[in-house]
Amino acid sequence: MKKEYEIMKEIKRLKSIRGSGTELISVYIPAGFQISEEVARLREEYSQSSNIKSKTTRTNVLSAIEKIMQYLKLFKETPKNGLVVFCGNISNNPGKVDIELFSMEPPQPLKVNIYRCDSTFLLDPIEEMVEARDTFALLVMDGREATIATLSGTHIRVVKRLNSTAHAKVRKGGQSARRYERAIEESIEDYYKRIGDAINQLFEQYQFKIKGLIVGGPGPAKEGFIKSNSLNYQIKILGVYDTGYTDEYGLEELVDKAKDLLEQQEASQERRIIERFIQEVSRGGLATYGYENTKKALEANQVSTLIINKDIDLEKVKYKCNSCGEEFEKLEQNGHREEKHSCGGNLIVENVQDAVEELIDIADKKGVETIFVSSESSYGKEFLMGFTGIGALLRYK
Repeated sequence: MKKEYEIMKEIKRLKSIRGSGTELISVYIPAGFQISEEVARLREEYSQSSNIKSKTTRTNVLSAIEKIMQYLKLFKETPKNGLVVFCGNISNNPGKVDIELFSMEPPQPLKVNIYRCDSTFLLDPIEEMVEARDTFALLVMDGREATIATLSGTHIRVVKRLNSTAHAKVRKGGQSARRYERAIEESIEDYYKRIGDAINQLFEQYQFKIKGLIVGGPGPAKEGFIKSNSLNYQIKILGVYDTGYTDEYGLEELVDKAKDLLEQQEASQERRIIERFIQEVSRGGLATYGYENTKKALEANQVSTLIINKDIDLEKVKYKCNSCGEEFEKLEQNGHREEKHSCGGNLIVENVQDAVEELIDIADKKGVETIFVSSESSYGKEFLMGFTGIGALLRYK
């Protein structure tokens, strides 16, 4: 979770950068993509960019592409999940050029290969990955085949494919119609059972932390499967949709049709966690909030879930007075810095530590789940304004 938080921080910083022209470059390289091919593509872009009319923009773009090509030479191959590189002039001073390069490995395998030059960095693909918290199970099927997969953010991972020969049976001479029909029924029941067993095993592997199952496919077979009661009673079917395919295309179609459902599930989880937190706080129960209280509870192994608002910016700043020599630490928000000491001397910043990252680091080491909530909902806003944006559900007090 610490890695995801670091990416979130970097995204927030990159969002604030604006180019004076279309001079900020974003490069997305998929997992397994040949670095040499990407460098060759950048050389082509370099050649085309030499035709940019504005001399300043042309110089900045060429410098950024050159810097990216030099950086990519450090890699023999892409990291496991791919590579994202941002580069451009980030200076706010028109008379000064500052070409900076930022790079990161996505938290999930990257599938798209993108080059974009604009006045802002392209952050949507990486942002969608980081915002994803939940994993869902997907099933697309008809009477002949089924594909089972997981969905985490935008990443679909196929887990298993199954086939049925039930509907392909032909009647043999001498076989009664009833015996033939019964053989078909038994084959269908077996097919449904094998699908159910595969899904049950998937949920068991994830210790039933998968949020639910979404089912799709052409025809009535999906409804027949649901009625067969082949699933573990703990598995919740979230929705059923008609799709035209039962393969990877069907999975993508299913995710697209279930978009509203998935958004509601995410919002619902955020609401449930904040409602539970507020309820526990209001009755003096198993919850605490604020940096100091939460850190103390984490270090005492009391925390079951750490809750962090995505928009909080909290740093632990170490100051030293240049007059009396006193040293002290203070929590500061949104980049605020004290300038004067009570004695009248000037304060010198000696060290700055990300206080939120410190809590997440402790949680990771203790095996505690960290959940990020947004400020877009009324619940998220209340958590930020009323409870400092930092809190925890406790195992015990």
